[in-house]
Amino acid sequence: MTAVPGPGQPLGLDTLVRLQRTRRPGSGTGLRRLPVPEGMTAPLGRDAVAVPAALGPLVAPRLPRVGCVYANGTHWWWIVPSDSDDALSWPAPALYSPGATLPDTARLIHRPQGTLPYTPPIPLYLALCRVTGTTPEWSRPLSA
Repeated sequence: MTAVPGPGQPLGLDTLVRLQRTRRPGSGTGLRRLPVPEGMTAPLGRDAVAVPAALGPLVAPRLPRVGCVYANGTHWWWIVPSDSDDALSWPAPALYSPGATLPDTARLIHRPQGTLPYTPPIPLYLALCRVTGTTPEWSRPLSA
């Protein structure tokens, strides 16, 4: 068990990250969290990556495993483990949604076999880079 700092004591990085992450799913902001289908669990938490609906059919065949995918009229939403944005900038026009929240209703269009709803984030990132013509972040030259 981690001790919680008292008044006037500095907060550690782990505590700050935990506080920031637990407040994400926009209660009171009109956002709705994507549900996990019955019989599935999300032991790693859940975030979502949205791509324009026109790109969804181009991304899906490039993935070794497609997890739960939801669609609203304009986007496909892919469920990924929480914090899949850690040290990673998703290529435009993808949108990253901490807590798998979105402003309107989406319907489930793909449910994988098994009990886990996740699409692996690195293959999803690489597929999005490929279809958007974006160089993966770690392949870009560094400037001094």
